[in-house]
Amino acid sequence: MNSPLARLRVRGSLALGAAEIRLRLRLPRLMWVLTRRPADRESPFAELVRIEADPAYRALFFAGLDAALEDRLATRTAVVAEIETAAEQLRDLVQRSDHGRAA
Repeated sequence: MNSPLARLRVRGSLALGAAEIRLRLRLPRLMWVLTRRPADRESPFAELVRIEADPAYRALFFAGLDAALEDRLATRTAVVAEIETAAEQLRDLVQRSDHGRAA
């Protein structure tokens, strides 16, 4: 960090930080206006109101909901099939090991 450019960058960032502090102290309202804030959230029931009021949006919403439910059911069905396959393989493995002990 001995290079003049690095020292200049550090001094510049320190000067900007000090200027920001002075502005916040002397012009708090201006700094409040210039400060970024998260966007206001919509009412929790805004989408529900839109679903009830707009038939086209309701149809789109329910179509998306039906598709999501079908995907979820398909995923669950696939998982159950995988579990049943693994259980059958485990049963076969246990039966083979039991036959090996009996001999």
